[in-house]
Amino acid sequence: MTFLDVIIRGLKRRPVRTGLTLLGISVGIAAVVALIGLSRGLVTSWTAGMKERGTEIVVSNFRGSLTPKPFPASTRDRIANLPGVATTCTILVDLMGIENAELMIVSGREWGCFAWDNLKLVSGRMPNDQNERAVVLGTNAADILKKKIGDTVQIETEELTVVGIANGGAFVENGSVILSLPLLQQITGNHDQISAIDVRVTPGMTDAGIRHLCDEMNRLIPEGRAEPAGEHIASSEGYRVISAMSWGTSLLAILVGVLGVTNTMLMSVFERKQEIAVLLALGWRPSRIVRMILWESALLGFLGGIIGVLLGIIGVQLLKMAPALRGMLEPDLRTNLMLEAVAIAVFVGVLSGLYPAWRSSRVAPSLALHG
Repeated sequence: MTFLDVIIRGLKRRPVRTGLTLLGISVGIAAVVALIGLSRGLVTSWTAGMKERGTEIVVSNFRGSLTPKPFPASTRDRIANLPGVATTCTILVDLMGIENAELMIVSGREWGCFAWDNLKLVSGRMPNDQNERAVVLGTNAADILKKKIGDTVQIETEELTVVGIANGGAFVENGSVILSLPLLQQITGNHDQISAIDVRVTPGMTDAGIRHLCDEMNRLIPEGRAEPAGEHIASSEGYRVISAMSWGTSLLAILVGVLGVTNTMLMSVFERKQEIAVLLALGWRPSRIVRMILWESALLGFLGGIIGVLLGIIGVQLLKMAPALRGMLEPDLRTNLMLEAVAIAVFVGVLSGLYPAWRSSRVAPSLALHG
């Protein structure tokens, strides 16, 4: 019998208990994959939206809030003439419940600015001017709201006509309701207020130059914060809260898995004292017994990690269909997240097996003479 055979036989002794332990680990890992995948997807989706619009710097105010706080539209005047700023676009963004959608991105954009340029019409047209009481729906938003050209959409107390359905080239854009900035300001009562300024810099500016320009802007505008577009969401208060909550929930679930593996391996050691004593009497060193227990717990972690990744992927697909999240973001389930999750599971397994392994090394070989 090989060393691997001994390890596998140890796990198969109590299949129900082993199965429940695997379930405990897999639930924790599924939480990691689902929640972290969704939070990272938030960054990926918003960053892709910025890239599609050609935005290189974003000025906003996320201080102490999950969503950007409005600030005076006049802020734009103080940064528009800075050396290195090519053009700017003022935007008001809000998360609203619209008809059958519990939460949807509503984006009011300065009329004629570059933030409209990336919208490729699938059907219909763009609004004729900033005063037309009309909206353009992203393709996903149109599907969620079940709207077509000519239908009306109710935003707050206003009925607006759907004049266009557009592909914005990024998930967050396709899940948005888009209208002119003055119209959204009027509907929400945020007169002369905006929530972001998208900035394009002069062609050829380096990353270092963009960061220097952000520093210049931040010295001028205490009411907002300028950041490179790729770092905008990841450094926001809202994302930090979401990320912390995701990891906190995941760690609690993983802790349950740790306790499960520890209990399983301790019970295994207690039940196999005589078997371990026989192995010691046959010449196995205590260190080899320790390795056996650690390999068993690591294998439990690995198998639980694989199952957890699969459960996490399924869970993410179910979460995407939740009314509060539909059209909001696309989970980021890249291979590195899967590998991280499995590595965490193996680490949890090994960590959980340390105490049982130590206990196994203390078994007296003389126990082989009993029973």
